[in-house]
Amino acid sequence: GALTGWMLGDPALGLLIGTLLELYLLVSFPSGGARFPEGTTATVVAVATAVASDTAGALPIAIAVGLLWGQVGGFSITALRKANGFIVPEPADSRADSARVATAHLGAVGLDFLRGALITGTGVAIGRMLVARVGASWPLGQPESLALILVGAAVSVGILLHDLGGFRHRRVLFAAGFALGIVGVRFL
Repeated sequence: GALTGWMLGDPALGLLIGTLLELYLLVSFPSGGARFPEGTTATVVAVATAVASDTAGALPIAIAVGLLWGQVGGFSITALRKANGFIVPEPADSRADSARVATAHLGAVGLDFLRGALITGTGVAIGRMLVARVGASWPLGQPESLALILVGAAVSVGILLHDLGGFRHRRVLFAAGFALGIVGVRFL
């Protein structure tokens, strides 16, 4: 988030959005072939959407679009995995030499690049259009909007804490993380 924000002229906003989306997306552990939201796409789309406007609605709309686009990215990765299954040669195939495997690998990397560029570009265009049309009519001010976003993030963190064994079993770790988060915010 901070890098995207820096590239677009607002690294602090990028860091804020990256942190908030990380809190929202913590509830999914990316493992194996499971489908999960794509956090990088979500963050880039959200930051590029938020920097397009200074209205109070820009941040919450950007977070919502980023979360939605993270899901779109997750679905596209599942489709890409299926496509890669057709590209990679079968090990039993006598023509599956190292050159063919390397070509298949480079083709898969190229497809992933195209997928990411298309998904991200489309998300940024849609997000900026939404902020331009709806951002000024957002009913809350910036402090209230940030509070609303933080409540949603707290729900996500609560789900993660439950998945890790609950507060009773992880209260020391939770308290340490909370304290370190407060200390970290003080130095930002």
